[in-house]
Amino acid sequence: MVLAGIVFAALNVATQWLAMVLHFPAASTAFWQYGFALVFSLPLLWRLGVRSMRTRYPVRHLVRVALAALGVQAWVVGLATVPIWQAIALVMTSPFFVIIGARLFLGERIGLHRWLATVAGFVGAMIILQPWSAGFTAASLLPVLSALLWGGSSLIMKNLTHHEAPETVTVWLLVLLTPINAALALGTGFAVPEGMSLWLLLFAGLLTAFGQYLLTLAYNAADAAYVQPFDDLKLPLNVAAGWLVFGYAPSGTLWLGALLILAASLSLLLREARQESRQEAGQETI
Repeated sequence: MVLAGIVFAALNVATQWLAMVLHFPAASTAFWQYGFALVFSLPLLWRLGVRSMRTRYPVRHLVRVALAALGVQAWVVGLATVPIWQAIALVMTSPFFVIIGARLFLGERIGLHRWLATVAGFVGAMIILQPWSAGFTAASLLPVLSALLWGGSSLIMKNLTHHEAPETVTVWLLVLLTPINAALALGTGFAVPEGMSLWLLLFAGLLTAFGQYLLTLAYNAADAAYVQPFDDLKLPLNVAAGWLVFGYAPSGTLWLGALLILAASLSLLLREARQESRQEAGQETI
């Protein structure tokens, strides 16, 4: 999980370099990045085979991948407008959107602890965004929009895993993401990379595929409750990457917002882990 965090920090630097230095269109960046990642993932698709695409819920898969693709677009455009560390801190609000969505659409019971953590997370986001300041722009909300879209995609994935095999959910994501990104890129002016842009996009595609593979290895090697806290290292990793490459350094008040989001996320995770342990202990007793 730590290696995955390092890989994704490098990926974010490459994506932001494409947008802010080379001025490569964001929608085309998303298409080429995930298109190359699909090519690098072909061995996985070959191993899973066409049979893994059999499903009774094609519309749910399509909606889920469409939300993921729109989240990618919002994320890439956001990286072109805000520092890496700010984007990462704001996208960490995604679990809170999942909690709200689980209550509204899945009918799940949300306890007081979850609501308090959700409120703390959004207070942290407001401290980072500072919508009351003169420097606030609508583009600053793009990482939050990305978190919202990815949260919706996660909710549908959660619903699908009750009915479908994990391999089916994975294959549909890999197969549908690139054509949807292609349609979005065509709608905003398709760009073909060359020179440094081509090499950076190949690098980004490789990092995307490798990062996803590392995540899979992490979750296969240990319980999610153990692995997930290491994912929160992505915040300091991306702060370091943004400072080294672009000279971005967050101010003190913005650190407060990031720490609130991080604390709320870890609080949720630790409470869920304790509840899961108590349930497992109760089952063993029975």
